[in-house]
Amino acid sequence: MIHALGLARQAAGHGEVPVGAVVLDPTGKMIAEGRNGPIERDDPTAHAEIIALRAAAEHLGNYRLTGCTLIVTLEPCAMCAGAISHARIGHLVYGASDSKGGAIAHGPKLFEQPTLNHRPDVTAGVMAEECGGLLKEFFAARRR
Repeated sequence: MIHALGLARQAAGHGEVPVGAVVLDPTGKMIAEGRNGPIERDDPTAHAEIIALRAAAEHLGNYRLTGCTLIVTLEPCAMCAGAISHARIGHLVYGASDSKGGAIAHGPKLFEQPTLNHRPDVTAGVMAEECGGLLKEFFAARRR
């Protein structure tokens, strides 16, 4: 999570919402990373999770990331939750909850839907204060 927070800070430095993500292979080795980049890339799908999942799939030469762990600083949105399921991520770890845009513990609670093929194990709240604090600072600065 510490590395993901560093990526989130990089995103903020580029004017992006500060979210960072890393993917670990089944042995725990970091194989991919991503930071938010929709503005910089002119791409509405350039969320940290999507970028990290794409890089991990390329690294492994397989779109199935079975047994991998995705660590992200913010509760994933519905788009990212769908991609996590399709990639067959084994374990999702996230920091701050997102009561407005999250889709794991909030909103559609995607992993609780009966039609979903794959549900990863989920660990929520890891370094939540640090992750949430970074987001609060970012949005407070934007409002000023």
